[in-house]
Amino acid sequence: MEEEYESARGGGGGGAPKWMTTFADLSTLLLCFFVLLLSFSEMDVAKFKQLAGSMREAFGVQADIKSKHIPKGTSIIAREFSPGRPEPTALNQVRQFTIDSNKNTLDFVDPDEVVELKEFQELVEKAEEDSKKAKEALHEEIAQGMIEVRTLGARTIIHIREKGSFALGSADVEDNFLPVLKKIHAVLTQTEGVIRIAGHTDNLPISTLRFRSNWELSSARSVSVLHELMEHEGLDPTRFVIAGYADTRPVASNDSSADRSQNRRVDISIVRGEDYQETAYLD
Repeated sequence: MEEEYESARGGGGGGAPKWMTTFADLSTLLLCFFVLLLSFSEMDVAKFKQLAGSMREAFGVQADIKSKHIPKGTSIIAREFSPGRPEPTALNQVRQFTIDSNKNTLDFVDPDEVVELKEFQELVEKAEEDSKKAKEALHEEIAQGMIEVRTLGARTIIHIREKGSFALGSADVEDNFLPVLKKIHAVLTQTEGVIRIAGHTDNLPISTLRFRSNWELSSARSVSVLHELMEHEGLDPTRFVIAGYADTRPVASNDSSADRSQNRRVDISIVRGEDYQETAYLD
């Protein structure tokens, strides 16, 4: 009977081995441990979105300066693009500049525009050199307030004040101003480009036997300066352009005699470059 009882208890193959109980307990404890770790952890959603967004929206874009914002682009095929206007560099490298980081459109530079921009920049540098030479040659007259020299874009402008150059209401150059025009002639012979002579007056109307209006007076003063410059050799007459603007382009208000004297002037502009000669006809 005892043998039959023992056979009935364990003779049918027996239960699981004893080590299984320990392994099951260990697995359960490990599972609980990792569940607790996961419950304690926090996911940085911003960093996750930044990583995912940078791969999706701006794949291939490199930035020289670290940015906290996601770079933006509209194409994953073109590598040389920017939300701003790319500028040419000495090295064959992609350089980007933008003041609007949220801009999603591309702005490519036309190669012809880049060439024209470089040419114009060279003209500006040459105009600054001309201005420097003119200031050195006319430093005495500048100190006396008779002449003013400045640069505007690709133009060098020599302002001849009425002080010492013309009598009030007259278009005849004063004799003591003739040596100054000779110095200006020497400066012009060392330059290139269109020479534009423009006369200006104040807003006080004039009506004499010789000049019916300020238009005639301003034009006559321009012609007088031209004739005095052409008295000396070395200047091609085809370089000159004559204009008279009367009181339409003042540099100061006409509320006082001092301001009106500033508006009474003759401007000699040196415009460089064939592509920019049309600006010789404009102010």
